[in-house]
Amino acid sequence: MRPELEATAERVFVALADPSRRAVLAALAAAGPATATDLADRLPITRQAIAKHLVLLSDAGLVIGEPGERRRVRYRLDSGPMQVAQQFLAAMARDWDGSLEALRRHLDG
Repeated sequence: MRPELEATAERVFVALADPSRRAVLAALAAAGPATATDLADRLPITRQAIAKHLVLLSDAGLVIGEPGERRRVRYRLDSGPMQVAQQFLAAMARDWDGSLEALRRHLDG
């Protein structure tokens, strides 16, 4: 995998490591674009904590902030970086599958 794609996958994995960030992504997936205030109303997380999580999610490319009314930013999901991470995992799984099959053949032979 190209280094820039691997870096994207790494940012996704770091972002997904935190259960609060996963909850924010799940809330956006379930109900669509939302502001930090909207998310704080739906989740047991303070608005300030959600804002910090949204910065990291945005840095990872998983959410995109779009200007809304009264200078409020609405966040929506972007699946592109998640697809890169899935490709990374699929490639790793293929590598493991080949190695495990070779080990099986060696042990059976």
